[in-house]
Amino acid sequence: MTTPQLVAPAPSKLPRPRSPRFPPHNAPRVWFITTGTSPVAIALARQVLEHGDYVVAGVLPIEFEKHEERSEEFRAFLDEVKTTQRWKERLRVVGLDGRIVSQCQAAIAEAIEAFGRVDVLFGCTSEAIIGTIEELAQSSRTLSLVQEQFETNFFANVNIIKALLPSMREKKNGHIIVLTGITGHLGTPGLGMYCASQWAIEGYCDSLAYEIAPFNIKVSIVQPNMEVNVLTNRLTSVPPLPQYSPDVNPAPLAREIFSSILDKLDMSNSSSTFVGDSSPTSATSPTSADSALLNPSTGDLLSSPQVTSFYPPLSQALKGALIAETVHALTAIGGHDNPPARHIVGFEGVVSVKEKLKTVSEELEDFIEVSSAVDIGKDKDTAGTIAIEPV
Repeated sequence: MTTPQLVAPAPSKLPRPRSPRFPPHNAPRVWFITTGTSPVAIALARQVLEHGDYVVAGVLPIEFEKHEERSEEFRAFLDEVKTTQRWKERLRVVGLDGRIVSQCQAAIAEAIEAFGRVDVLFGCTSEAIIGTIEELAQSSRTLSLVQEQFETNFFANVNIIKALLPSMREKKNGHIIVLTGITGHLGTPGLGMYCASQWAIEGYCDSLAYEIAPFNIKVSIVQPNMEVNVLTNRLTSVPPLPQYSPDVNPAPLAREIFSSILDKLDMSNSSSTFVGDSSPTSATSPTSADSALLNPSTGDLLSSPQVTSFYPPLSQALKGALIAETVHALTAIGGHDNPPARHIVGFEGVVSVKEKLKTVSEELEDFIEVSSAVDIGKDKDTAGTIAIEPV
């Protein structure tokens, strides 16, 4: 199994964002973005508003009101909209918790009332649970995280798609884009439930694409590198088991991979929101309560003895470099007359998936003899017996 290596780009080598190429269209498009506070959503909204399109941004109220660090960038974006004349009438913000069906229906109704239709739905609701399968089975709290993972990554996207489909079908036009990751192709140790939720939504979208194609509704799955979704959304870690520590278990677990990245981000100066087993706490800098969440021997937040949630403290420059390719791809794909059914963003992701497919192909060749089909039927010469004939 190939596990992608995650390396945060050095500030001196940050790539310059490319100018996006929009697909041609006769009229401004209306975008519905499910998680407007995410960095990818904000960058995409800024690009399409500048291009002349309309945007409806769904925002989780509790995240916007109580998690100041998470909503800071979105608040700055709203201030930018207020001072940019050509954007003012083209943005609508709606309250949305995708896990609640009624909120999805209300948000879509508000979008259609405001702009008359939705042309492009961009589903980017996501969070990552870090922990091995055994670590997620330690307590009722860790077991509940499995359900929460699917409620957020799978059902939140499913619910908003179902709420919008009748409108798109009636107009016989629309484009649904779901942001997943190469973890939709590659299993990653320590991210089993996260990978499972992404495989689930991809299987759903693959099936859905065939069902709604006759109504001229397209479906695209966009797969950036793993760190794009994981490091730009809420990250939750469960207490580690000693049997899976690096000194006794050679598997390249996600906890160690992401811990090394977070170490380089200087967590001590973070303004992230830390959440333990108790109620959420918000801080402008780490407090003594936050320090209690750290592993006492390593100082590592992802090895905390409690269930811990936070938003990785990426700088604006690093965040912009991390999502630039993905935003560029979304801009070029969204609303295209003939968009790809699946698009892998970035050279490293393409190589990783190719390696996986190569391994699968080689295994098929190795075990082709035990995969041969057979015909099972009654032998005409001997009544009551069954003949099995290899094809």
